[in-house]
Amino acid sequence: MNWWKILKGKVRLGEPLSRHTTFKIGGKARFFLEPRDIADLKLSLALLKKYKIPYFVMGAGSNILVSDKGLKAAVVSLRAPSFSKIEFGKGYMKVGCGVLLSRALAHAVKKGFSGPEFLAGIPGTVGGALLMNAGVTHPGCSIADLIEAVTVLAPSGRIKTLRSKDLKFSYRHSNLSRYIILSARLRMHKARPQAIRNKIKEYLEYRRRTQEVSWPSAGCVFKNPRGDSAGRLIDLCA
Repeated sequence: MNWWKILKGKVRLGEPLSRHTTFKIGGKARFFLEPRDIADLKLSLALLKKYKIPYFVMGAGSNILVSDKGLKAAVVSLRAPSFSKIEFGKGYMKVGCGVLLSRALAHAVKKGFSGPEFLAGIPGTVGGALLMNAGVTHPGCSIADLIEAVTVLAPSGRIKTLRSKDLKFSYRHSNLSRYIILSARLRMHKARPQAIRNKIKEYLEYRRRTQEVSWPSAGCVFKNPRGDSAGRLIDLCA
């Protein structure tokens, strides 16, 4: 039975994952699903469970390394418009999991909202950034500093809103891995757009001075040893 034909979103069979990772490598996924909305996502997961097909949720593919052998599994990509909405309220921005960080930042600047400037130059989606608590070591900021609430799809199939007391973040880690992240509400404050642009420029210039950005990569791939920084140790070897 071609079970995927009842889904409303896009489904590709044997999709090369090299098309979806920043390293531009990776073999074929058995299925590549792009659910149209939350209802379609729930149906997709129910069908995958029914037919005992393992799955992985992928954002922009900026923090993963995929084998050239591919995956005998389904990859679920939440990049459809339903998962890429941006809304603003008083002192906050609500942003979908599939929104690229660069797009979220551009919208914040346009609205005169400050807070996420340190995310400038970081590839990936909001969902991926939340999962691994993306940030910068200089000056020591992470997306956890902005979070007011995260809306998730729980393993039970229920949609839940997790508040600060429910969330645990550490260096490049969170307790969100058991959920599928749907959206987040990020704390912001008003500022002059030009002042925000100046801060973004500073972050980008620092990245250009300290990082190699002209080649495909997955960002930092070094694990910090206990009580020290991998970056500091590498600099000492120069």
